[in-house]
Amino acid sequence: MPLKKGDEESAQSIKHIMINSETRTHTFHIPVMGIGFTIDTPLKVAPYGIDSVISIGDDILIEKMRKMYCEKYGLEYEEITDKVEDSRAKRITAYLNFINDQVEQKFNLLKSESLDRKSDLKKYYNLLPNNSTIRQEVKQLDNIDLVELEQLIKENMTAGSIDVNIMTKIDKENYKDGEKLPVEYNDAHAALRGFAKSNLSSSVIFSAGLNPRLYSYAENFDDFYPNEKGEIKKKIVLKVSDYRSALIQGKFLAKKGLWVSEFRIESGLNCGGHAFATEGHLIGPILAQFRDNRQELIDTLHGLFVDALATKKRVIPNAKIKLKVTAQGGVGTSEEHQFLLEHYQLNGVGWGTPFLLVPEATSVDDATLQKLVAAKEKDLYLSNISPLGVPFHNLRNNTKDSEKENRILKGRPGSPCPKKFLSLNKEFTEEAICVASRQYQNLKIKELDAADLAQSEYKKKYNSIVEKACICVGLGTSALLSNGIDAKVEGPGVSVCPGPNLAYFNSVVSLKGMVDHIYGRLNIARPDRPNVFIKELNIYIDYLKNKCSDLGTNEKEGRSLLSFNANLDEGISYYQNLLHSIKGAFASSRNEILEALRGSRSVLEEIKLELEHKLAVVVA
Repeated sequence: MPLKKGDEESAQSIKHIMINSETRTHTFHIPVMGIGFTIDTPLKVAPYGIDSVISIGDDILIEKMRKMYCEKYGLEYEEITDKVEDSRAKRITAYLNFINDQVEQKFNLLKSESLDRKSDLKKYYNLLPNNSTIRQEVKQLDNIDLVELEQLIKENMTAGSIDVNIMTKIDKENYKDGEKLPVEYNDAHAALRGFAKSNLSSSVIFSAGLNPRLYSYAENFDDFYPNEKGEIKKKIVLKVSDYRSALIQGKFLAKKGLWVSEFRIESGLNCGGHAFATEGHLIGPILAQFRDNRQELIDTLHGLFVDALATKKRVIPNAKIKLKVTAQGGVGTSEEHQFLLEHYQLNGVGWGTPFLLVPEATSVDDATLQKLVAAKEKDLYLSNISPLGVPFHNLRNNTKDSEKENRILKGRPGSPCPKKFLSLNKEFTEEAICVASRQYQNLKIKELDAADLAQSEYKKKYNSIVEKACICVGLGTSALLSNGIDAKVEGPGVSVCPGPNLAYFNSVVSLKGMVDHIYGRLNIARPDRPNVFIKELNIYIDYLKNKCSDLGTNEKEGRSLLSFNANLDEGISYYQNLLHSIKGAFASSRNEILEALRGSRSVLEEIKLELEHKLAVVVA
């Protein structure tokens, strides 16, 4: 049965296409978002060839999700209780194995379908990027055979990767019967063990910086090492914000015989969740540095890697293993997406925040979803609510912050701290506690009360204590609510951590709608959305302004901020030269971008003068 030529909902056929197994089906991936927003995303998108990332930080949430899905699918479920030895790792392994098995079943079912108008097989095809091998080849034919087309698609289909994320710094020590357990039972270590023992063939994304003990622990698992063909069952991906960090961490792992399969470069501030600001270095120049030094990076790491494998008497691959470079943070149009891929020679681009508006992909409860849809620029801000002491992107008036404010008004600041994943502070206790907990805040306020402070200073310090929120609970609650799971223990408050990019997407979107937007087949972003490079620059300038306002009499800090200012200025020069040298990309908005860059440079000059004046006063 022939299909009409040119019909976007149909296709033409071609024989004997071989897809490079090293190439992702899609040119985008869905990064981890919070603790729960992508907890089951692979189950929803992996059958369509889309890579996504699960947070494995909260084993309590993970166990509840496994129970819910087993009941939903009529599968046998045996609870892994806290009394079970190594329960955290075992819960993570059980959930990842479940997700992997279900994705495989869904994918195989999809492959068994015929290519009719409503089939998931057809949906798989229609989601493919415009320049995918299959799409490009079928366009060259005038006639098609539906049977051949089905065979072509099925022979070249791949499921998306089920990747996991571990924040390396969230590695709380654990105790049993009052005795501290060995380091391998720390939270991050146990999570890594849970992934390592799963039947997944995918990647662990390490974020939040180098944790030497955790990285070294990966040496204990065979799945992290390559075979003769260079295949690695459990790959390591590092989320980094600059080249120097990538080189340091990559060398650390290579010296242990562990290969970094991908560096995932994230904008320092134009992203969701925790924000790790660079020293004023912008994403464009950073990506250029990776592009220009990529081969040198590979050669450097490969030499150390091979030497370490030889020392360990492990298999040395016959050829160099590929190293991928991807980027994420604030990308919002198909033009930006394609420019990053082509100009910086990336292997993929991460799209996070916009997918919070795609119920087919993420777990967001209805009330939070409507708040996200209605959010404007003023509703999204970089906060100090995280107990980690790292700037954290936040949505104003989220229900978890409302819970926190109500407790403060009642004279009972702080959270009950039911999960304790962020219990990392030993200021008052031998066993670490969380700075968002009621226990810590009571102790800290008592200490503050004993100090002889002016009222204004007291209020400032008091607010800095009580503003911390219980995000390790709040970031997982939405997954419970959206899946009909009782959230009585956690409470109904939801924390949400969208990036600034959310302000320019103001409607609930289907999976196909978002993918079509990414690939330029549809436009769902606000027309006044600023260019990704300009948005990041402005966020950094606001960040610098706040640092400048808080600057006291510290000469070293003042000079550091001047260096920060200079780095931003260099970034502006880079973008100006880039726009004058490239052809095609950003043609319709080039003058607007250049004007914005000129305006930003004027603001930086004003900040520089203010900093120099403050330093002159300090030195005098």
